[in-house]
Amino acid sequence: MSPMLSRRTLIAALAASPALAALPALAADDKVSLLELAVPGPIPDIALGKPDAPVKVYEYASMTCPHCARFAKDVFPAIKEKYIDTGKVLWTMREFPLDPRATAAFMLARCVAKDAPPEKYYTMLDVLFSQQESWAFVSDAKQVLPALFGIAKQSGFTQEQFQACLKDQTLYAGVNAVKERGSSAFGIDGTPTFFINGIRKGGEITVDEFSKVVDPFLKS
Repeated sequence: MSPMLSRRTLIAALAASPALAALPALAADDKVSLLELAVPGPIPDIALGKPDAPVKVYEYASMTCPHCARFAKDVFPAIKEKYIDTGKVLWTMREFPLDPRATAAFMLARCVAKDAPPEKYYTMLDVLFSQQESWAFVSDAKQVLPALFGIAKQSGFTQEQFQACLKDQTLYAGVNAVKERGSSAFGIDGTPTFFINGIRKGGEITVDEFSKVVDPFLKS
């Protein structure tokens, strides 16, 4: 199947989804087009869950964002167990790096998880978030790359693979293009920002807050 056909199939499926009809009547600034959100950027989306899940979530995050790290550690595991693993939510993380360190971390996660199941990408993100203090906030910039390499090495990366990844200009441009489209098309100006079937939720959210938005879409 060609990429264009795949995209058309996805958009057609979304257009026919009862989830779109169930969107609450909110102000225009509170929701964006789910069809527009579904359009991928120059680098492929990496999603967790069933493609035909009734709820589609897009998370825009930065690897150097403490709020994103806290969400990944304290909230996301419960959401994954309750909604993603049960086929109710398809979750897509999209890169919104706030600085060069975050860009490098996203690139590294992409490289480590290349040609691997989506879970490996999200596992790498979890590791980077859990060790955020060791590389994102160190005052000596010379310590950043050794710290990131130490994390990559745990996943089997060699020094050569590490260097090649961070020199990949196509990947670098792709990560930044995802951020630029998030900003220009959807008005994202901070992280984390979530779109739950097109409904925007900015900042950290709890499982209960997430459920209040998601559960109405799951009622038959």
